[in-house]
Amino acid sequence: MQDEIKRNAMLLALSSPSGAGKSTMARRLMADDPGFRMSVSATTRPPRPGEREGHDYFFYSEEAFRRDIAEGGFLEHAEVFGNLYGTPRAPIEEMMETGSDVLLDVDWQGAQQLRASPLGRSSVLIFILPPSIAALEARLKARGQDDPNVISGRMDKAMAEIIHWAEYDYVLINDDMDACYSQIRTIVNSERLRRDRRPGLRGFVSGLDSEFRDRKATQ
Repeated sequence: MQDEIKRNAMLLALSSPSGAGKSTMARRLMADDPGFRMSVSATTRPPRPGEREGHDYFFYSEEAFRRDIAEGGFLEHAEVFGNLYGTPRAPIEEMMETGSDVLLDVDWQGAQQLRASPLGRSSVLIFILPPSIAALEARLKARGQDDPNVISGRMDKAMAEIIHWAEYDYVLINDDMDACYSQIRTIVNSERLRRDRRPGLRGFVSGLDSEFRDRKATQ
């Protein structure tokens, strides 16, 4: 019966400092929950070998990107190292209209823009904290992907991101990957059951009322 009641889709945005577990949580949720689809970002940087249009990114010219910004075509956007990145609004709306929840991997600035966007009321913002700064640095080093200068830069940036924790709906401490992921699943399940996200409840309760009146009429 629960699955038969109409529900509005949500935008679930995950943010964290680099190394705190955001990408790992996003991959697990996409693998485990068929109700989610992953948002595909747009960028003005050239495609890298093997990248596919609409799968890895939507590739824009700078002129087209800035035109879409002016026309409200992005839910959030930013300039990073001379290239523009953003979340196109139209594909998100199309996915939500078909009933799919949408997962976004964004930083705190993107989360703020998302909350202020036309789809802000559908958004659920989760920030993931590391258990300690020492643990965050250890995770970055353990990945073996970056040289010491890059790791130092990521550490410098981490606190500038963490200070925005209070702007989120939920804040999780990732001291255990499985426990943190379980908390995300609990949030998802709870948000899907919110009264204001389930317009079909009105019709269901109306049916109960009709059933009750019919019962009274035959007594």
